[in-house]
Amino acid sequence: MKNAVQVGFWEKLARIILKNRITILVILSALTIFFGYQWKNLSMTYTEANLLPKDHIANKDYQKFLDKFGEEGNLIVIGFKDPKFFTPKNYAAWTELMNGLKKAKEVDLVISLNDLKKLEKDTVNQKFVLAPFIDENKVLDAAYLKSVQYDLFHNLPFYEGLLFNKESGSVRSAIYMNKALVNTAERKTFILNDLVPKIDKFEKTTGIDLKVSGMPYIRTINADNMKGEIGLFIGASLLTVSLIFFFFFRSFRATFISICILIVGVTWSFGTLGLFGYKITILTAIIPPLIIVIGITNCIFLINKYQQEIKLHNNQAKALQRVISKIGHSTFMTNLTAAIGFATLMITGNELLFEFGLVTSINVLSVYTLTLFIVPIIYSFMPLPKAKHLYHLDKTYISTLLNTVTTIVKGKKTIVYCIYAVLFLVSLNGIRQMKVSGSLIGEMPKSASFFKDILFYEKEFNGVMPLEIMIDTKKKKGVMKPATIRKMDELQNTISEIPELAKPVSVVNLVKYAKQAFYNGNPEYYQLPTSQEQTFILGYAKNATKNSKENLMKAYVDSTGQYARITTFMKDIGTDEMAKVEGKLRKKIDEIFPKDRYEVTITGKALVFQKGTTYLAHNLIESLLFAILTIAILMLYLFRSFKMVAASLITNILPLCITSGLMGYFGIPLKPSTILVFSIAFGISVDNAIQFMAKYKDELTQNKGKVKKSVFSALRETGVSTFYTSIVLILGFATFTLSSFSGTIALGGLISCTLVFAMFANLVVLPSLVLTFEKKKTKKEELENLEK
Repeated sequence: MKNAVQVGFWEKLARIILKNRITILVILSALTIFFGYQWKNLSMTYTEANLLPKDHIANKDYQKFLDKFGEEGNLIVIGFKDPKFFTPKNYAAWTELMNGLKKAKEVDLVISLNDLKKLEKDTVNQKFVLAPFIDENKVLDAAYLKSVQYDLFHNLPFYEGLLFNKESGSVRSAIYMNKALVNTAERKTFILNDLVPKIDKFEKTTGIDLKVSGMPYIRTINADNMKGEIGLFIGASLLTVSLIFFFFFRSFRATFISICILIVGVTWSFGTLGLFGYKITILTAIIPPLIIVIGITNCIFLINKYQQEIKLHNNQAKALQRVISKIGHSTFMTNLTAAIGFATLMITGNELLFEFGLVTSINVLSVYTLTLFIVPIIYSFMPLPKAKHLYHLDKTYISTLLNTVTTIVKGKKTIVYCIYAVLFLVSLNGIRQMKVSGSLIGEMPKSASFFKDILFYEKEFNGVMPLEIMIDTKKKKGVMKPATIRKMDELQNTISEIPELAKPVSVVNLVKYAKQAFYNGNPEYYQLPTSQEQTFILGYAKNATKNSKENLMKAYVDSTGQYARITTFMKDIGTDEMAKVEGKLRKKIDEIFPKDRYEVTITGKALVFQKGTTYLAHNLIESLLFAILTIAILMLYLFRSFKMVAASLITNILPLCITSGLMGYFGIPLKPSTILVFSIAFGISVDNAIQFMAKYKDELTQNKGKVKKSVFSALRETGVSTFYTSIVLILGFATFTLSSFSGTIALGGLISCTLVFAMFANLVVLPSLVLTFEKKKTKKEELENLEK
C-alpha cells in the first residue's frame, strides 16, 4: 500500500511538471534573477577562520586578551638581507617608503631604522627621553651610515629579534595597522593599492629584494589569490564535466542543457551566500564548483534514463513520465543523502563549517530540483533523439565493462571479498599512522611569493605567527613590581630557548633597556636592574614616553597596570609540535607563577587555530558517524531491509578506510581541508548504491522476487549511469588540484581517490554482497530452476 502511495506521488508530480511547463520555467527564471541580485551582498572574508565554537575556553581566553590589548594580528613586517642597503641612495629610498606608510590612515605606528629612537638619560628632569638614533643631517655620508650599521648591531640589544638579526645581518621594520581597520575592507585597499606599489617602487629604485609578511599582509594577498581561483574552479569544472559529458553522450543539445542547468545552479549557490550574508572563505569558495560536479550527475541519470526509454519504446510522453517518476524518486534519495552528508557539518559547533554545510546542503537539493524540472521540460519541446544520440548505450567498452562486472559478481565473489579484506587490513595499518596537523599558513599556496617571504622570516626571525602570553597580577600596578618583572624575565628566557619561537617582547625588554640607558647606553648593562637600582631606574622608565604615540610600554601593559603581555612569534609547526611547545610553556608558567597570585593565559591566533584543528578532527569524526547513521536510517525506511542497508554501508565505508590508509602511508595529515574529504565523499559515493538498490527493489517487484535476475537487471541498467557519474565526479573533483592552495589540492585529490574505489565497490562489491546476503533465496531459485 505504501509503495502505491509513493509511486502515485511521483507520477502525479510528473503530470504537474509536464502540464505546467511554461509556468515552472517562468518561476525558475524569476528565482534565478532574484539569486543573481543577491550577488551584490557577496564579499571576501577579512578575518582568519575560527575553527572553535564561540564558547570554547580557548576562544574565551583569546577574547579576554583582545579586550585588554586589542587586535594582536595587526603587524606587517618589511625586511631585507642585503649589505648594499647602508648607502645614501638606498637609505633615502627606505626613508621615503617608511614616511609614506606613516602618512596612511590605516597605519598606527611604524618602527623603522630611519626614525628609530634610543633611550637617553635626562638627568635634569630625571627621566628618559627618546632621541633619534640616526642624525638625518649626516645620512648623505656613506661612512656615517656604515657606523650606524655597526651601532645598530652591537649597541641596541633592545631591538635585536624585533628589528634585526645580529648573526645574519637581516633588518626589518614593523608597521602596526590601525586595529579598528585591520579586519575590514580598508585593509585590502591599503595593502594592494598603497603598500604593494610603494614596495615595488623601492625595489626598482634600489635593486634590493624586500621581504614582506605579517598576518594582515598574508591574509590580504591570500584572499586575493583565492578570489582569482574561484573563476578558475568554476571554469575548469564546467569545461571538464561538459567535455566528459559530451564524450559519453555525443549530443550537443544534451550537453548544452546540462551546462545551462549548472550555470543556474552556480548562480543560486552564490545567491544563497549573498542572501544569508555569508562571506566567501576558503570553504565557501568551493561550493559553486562542488554544485557543478554534483549537479552533472543528476543530468546524467535523467538524460540517460530518457534515452533508454526512447530506445525501448520511442514514446516521448511515456519516457518523460518515467524519467520523473522513476529516476526522479531515486535521484531525490541520492541528493538527500548527499545533502545530509553536508548538513551534518552544521553540528560541529564551528561557524565556518555551519555556513558551508548549510549553503551546500540547500544547493544540492536546489540543483536537484532544477534538473528534475528543466530536463523533462526542455526535452518535451524538442524532437525525439536521433539514432546517433542513442549510440552510446550500445558502446562496446560499456558492454565489455558490464559483462566483466557481471562475470565477476556471478562466479568470483570470494576473490572480491579477499581483495577487499586485504585492502581493509592494509588500510587499518595506514589509519594508525594518521596525524592531526594545522597551522594558519599551512593551507596557503607554497608557490606564492608571500610564502617564500614567510620562510625568510622563519629562518631570520623564527616566524610571523603571533603567540601571546597574558599575565594577570590580580592587583592594580602589579606588573611593575620587581617580583613580577623577574618572573616574566625567567619565562622569557625559557621562550628564548625554544627553537620554534622568536625572541619575546614585553615590558621586561623596556626595563632592561632603561638600565642600559641609565648607564649611558652601554650594551653590557642591558639587564634587569638590581634592587638598589630599580627604584630610580623604573621611575625614569615610567616617564620615558608618557602620553606619546610611540610609548612602547602601553602596548605591553594595560592602563591599570594589572595585566601584562609577552609577545612572541612562532614558526609554521604542526599541531603535535605546537602542543609540545605549549606544554613546555605551561610547565614553566606553573613553576614560577603561583596560581593564587597570578593568572597566566597562553593565547594568540596560532594557538587558537591549532586547538581548532584538533577540535575539528574530533567533531568531524562524530559528524561523519552521525551522517552514516542518518543515511542508514533513511535507507532502512526506503528498503525495509537491514541486509540491504548493511550491504550499502559496507560497500561505501571501505573506500573511506582505504583513503584514510593512504593518508597515513603518504603522510597527509588530518587538517581542516582533508577532514572534509570523508563527509563529502561518503555523501556522494553512497548515491550510486542507492540508485542500484532502488532499481533492484523495482526489479524484484517486476520479477516476482527473483533475486539473481533482479540483481543483474539492476546492474545492467544502473551500471552505465554509475560508470558515467563516477568518471565525471572523479575528474570533476580532480580539477581542484589546479588550485595553488595545498588544502584544496588535497581535498580534490583525496575525494577523487575515494570515488575511484567507490565506483568499483558499487559496481562489483555491492551486487556481490546482495547475492551473499540473499543466499538462501538464490539457492532456492537454483533448485526451482533445476526442477524445471
